[in-house]
Formats: sequence, C-alpha cells, structure tokens
Amino acid sequence: MSELLVDWITSLDGYGAAEGWPGFWGLQGPEYLAWLGEAPEATHTVLMGATTYRLMSGFAAQAEPHPGENDESSGLDELTAAPKIVFSSTLETPLSWANTQLVRDDAVHAVTALKDEGVDLRTIGSVSLCRSLIGAGLVDRFRVVVFPVITGASGRERIYDGYPDVALEMIASRTFDGRIQLLEYAPTVLDGPPGADGS
Repeated sequence: MSELLVDWITSLDGYGAAEGWPGFWGLQGPEYLAWLGEAPEATHTVLMGATTYRLMSGFAAQAEPHPGENDESSGLDELTAAPKIVFSSTLETPLSWANTQLVRDDAVHAVTALKDEGVDLRTIGSVSLCRSLIGAGLVDRFRVVVFPVITGASGRERIYDGYPDVALEMIASRTFDGRIQLLEYAPTVLDGPPGADGS
C-alpha cells in the first residue's frame, strides 16, 4: 500500500528557515546526520513546488559531491539521485536537475493518481503544496524534526498557516544528540474543533 509522507524540519515556533541562520540552524549533530545518512524513505518519489525546486536544484548544482559523508552535501547527492516531481505552471522543460519530472496538472489530482498506482511519495519543503495535500486528506504520515531554537524575529516560511484543523496520532518519536526531536504522526483532517458542532 502506498503512502504520502509530509516531512518537515522546523524551529520550535514552526518556521522552516530563518534569515541569517545556517542550514539546520547550525545545530545538527552526529546522531541526526547518521540518521539522515541512512536515507529513510530513499525509495519514495520526492514531491515539491517550483520555489523549493529552484532553491534545492541551485544548491545541488553548486555542491561538490561528497560520497559516504553524512552532511548536507551528501544529502543533496542522494536527493539528486532520487526520483522527483515538481508541480509548476511557470517552470519550463527540460529541467536541469537530474531525475526530475515536471507536472503541470493539479497536484491533488496528480498525487491521488500516483497513490492509486502504488507509488510511495514524500515531500520536501513546499509549504503551499503540503498545505493542499493535507487539506485534501491525502497525507498518511506527518513527520516533524524540531530543532531547539525559536526564530521569532528572523524566521521565514511559517509552515502551518492556512492549514485546516488536524488531529495527530503519534506513531513514533526519537531524540537525536540530546536536543533534536523527531515526531511522527498519522494525521486526520477535522471539520473543525472537536465538539464545535454541538456533539
């Protein structure tokens, strides 16, 4: 049975990145990097929107290959090798990033069809895309890796703005390097707060 995993790394206050901070907020440790090196969900097809594609393909184009090393560059090597789909009406083919397919169709319809075909999927970045997939009830697993920092003044890309109400059933958790928290949930989209309909 296929699954769709929405996968985030965030600050404690729910930002996906912060102005002036390094990748992983500079707080990645050996346990977390070793887990990334294990390439969880390496066989999943990666989904992204155009903004994330432009950013990540730019990083990949500039990165030196570092086979076997557990760092951001080796992660980019693995991402370059992975099958990827970018949803965009503005990008043009041919795309420069290897193993990337451009899809102009509605993402919800396309992802529904891919899941019906048995394709395992995961997201990277792509705030708007993930919001649409969550809202459509297509997400089977929701994973957040929380870094121990609050970036209220410099944070950008607030992840959860515009989400529907979602109940989360915890299915896994783990702490890396004594400070980074991984949380995995099975999400259920709600019509509203429990009891809001008077029941």
